[in-house]
Amino acid sequence: MRVLHQRLGWPGAVSLALILIAFGMALLAPWVAPFPDQGAGAPSIATKFLPPSADHLLGTDHLGRDMVSRVIYGARVSLSSGLLIVAFSLLIGLPVGVLAGYFGGWLDEGLMRITDVFLAFPALLLAVLMAAALGPGLLNSIVAVAVTWWPWYARMARAEVLALRGQPYVEAAQLMGVGHPRIILRHILPAAVRPLSVQAALDVGPALLTASALSFLGLGVLPPTADWGQMVDAGRKFFPERWWYSAAPGMAVFILALAFSVLGDALRDRAGGRRDGSA
Repeated sequence: MRVLHQRLGWPGAVSLALILIAFGMALLAPWVAPFPDQGAGAPSIATKFLPPSADHLLGTDHLGRDMVSRVIYGARVSLSSGLLIVAFSLLIGLPVGVLAGYFGGWLDEGLMRITDVFLAFPALLLAVLMAAALGPGLLNSIVAVAVTWWPWYARMARAEVLALRGQPYVEAAQLMGVGHPRIILRHILPAAVRPLSVQAALDVGPALLTASALSFLGLGVLPPTADWGQMVDAGRKFFPERWWYSAAPGMAVFILALAFSVLGDALRDRAGGRRDGSA
């Protein structure tokens, strides 16, 4: 922990610890959940709407399922959604930005105009429309959000490549007759990926929130699969009498989104410090 504190500061170290704990609980859900069957969706009508107690730390839902177990199982879907949205957005946006920035000309103009079309729509509204068109489901919601996010990575990648394209080592490689694919893969891409990776760490939290919003609207995974946004939506019907129903998954979304944002800020500050030091 001391090493993490030195590298990331206390906020970044605590955030990383929370994220690792969440990942560990999600991976080991059948073993760490108090009631794994209920976490997977099995009802227990005899125990429905129990308030928080020693037996059920976060209470139970309308089907009698333990909320701790449901939140742990829900971490699987919510964390996967946030990470896969960012990963898919990078897979689309990074090549588009690199090609546009490196070759320029008509290719740059065409790719950036396509990017502008996607940027012209509010991201959340476009994601909702895409998810509604594709239908409910984990993969469909991930694709719907990724389609609205990739233009930002394309713009960032293009800006980085435009700065790198004029560097002496790139011009020297071109004069030596090195092929474009080799220059892009060996000289351009590694340098362009670094700032995008920091931005990706910052974006996991908002991606998790957006995926949870789609689930809240009924456009994510379907019951009985546990998902934090879906659980908040189910619990709001019984709020405020059964406040714990919505509060448990809502706090999980808030804490993880905040942890990813703080960790991303710590990584950005560290990357900025390195650049200043090397300069």
